[in-house]
Amino acid sequence: MPSAQLPRAVFAMDPVHLPLLFPAPLLARLQRTAEIDPALVVRDFADPAAASALAGADVLITGWGCPHLDAEALTAVPRLRSVLHAAGSVRSLVGEALWKRGVTVSSAVTGNAVPVAEYTLAMILLAGKDAFVHRERYRRTHAQPTPAETAATGNLGRRIGVIGASRVGRRLLELLRPYDLEILLHDPYVDVAEAAELGARLVSLEDLLRHSDIVSLHAPDIPETHHMLDRSRLALVRDGGVLINTSRGALVDHAALTDELVSGRLHAVLDVTDPEPLPADSPLYRLPNVFLTPHIAGSLGNELERLGLIVVEELERLAGDLPLAHEVRHADLTRVA
Repeated sequence: MPSAQLPRAVFAMDPVHLPLLFPAPLLARLQRTAEIDPALVVRDFADPAAASALAGADVLITGWGCPHLDAEALTAVPRLRSVLHAAGSVRSLVGEALWKRGVTVSSAVTGNAVPVAEYTLAMILLAGKDAFVHRERYRRTHAQPTPAETAATGNLGRRIGVIGASRVGRRLLELLRPYDLEILLHDPYVDVAEAAELGARLVSLEDLLRHSDIVSLHAPDIPETHHMLDRSRLALVRDGGVLINTSRGALVDHAALTDELVSGRLHAVLDVTDPEPLPADSPLYRLPNVFLTPHIAGSLGNELERLGLIVVEELERLAGDLPLAHEVRHADLTRVA
């Protein structure tokens, strides 16, 4: 678009997120870059009150709560040239009609990967110290552990299996570098040389499961990865092994995982489940070998500002006729998580 003319933009998301994504300094910077009404936040593309703004919009600034951008929604934005997503993956947001129309798409998934990787690193280190096991034992006994009870505790030489060199996976591999750990990686799009550059040894999924002390999931949620950790693959994880899932619950067969966890054979750190949330009677809420959190690994609170900054910078590139730095292409959606 011509640099002399500011792009026209519209927010499309749940308005509850807007103040944290775009605090006053970022909002002011955004308004210097585009014609946008911060009081108009669209949640329904058929809303008559938003029709005029949508009809003239060059850019949609989307986020959690944005309706699916299918062919019907796109009829409301005939001039649309770019979607800037102030959240993570666009897989559930963008329909085939948008790709066919040639609209450019950008996502703040790289920014959202930061807290997910940080959370996962923390869980790996705590699991390596058997912190969750010792916490439960301490609650019961009120006594210091014996040497026998701590004999297998510690992070020196722990073997960590990372499934998926997604943006989160790559960020995690970077964060793991300073520690005395052995890192295994499985990703069908990565070769041995690239894995080595990432600080990991490339192995098959089955070998990763057999030989890792802690397994961390970072694969995309696509048909090919649905229940990739099924009953037979979960059975490969060694007794006492830990599964960490901060990706998507559907990557794991939860009935099979529940059986493994109820038996006590495995431990798990689960920030995502399938379904989400779990039914109220799920035993995972009560098991001492399960650390369950309500999908908090991704950007929350003040971390949302990082996502807003990425969108503002992308909008500035658009206004200056520069290529997007965080563009997502259709083919990327087989890899990005």
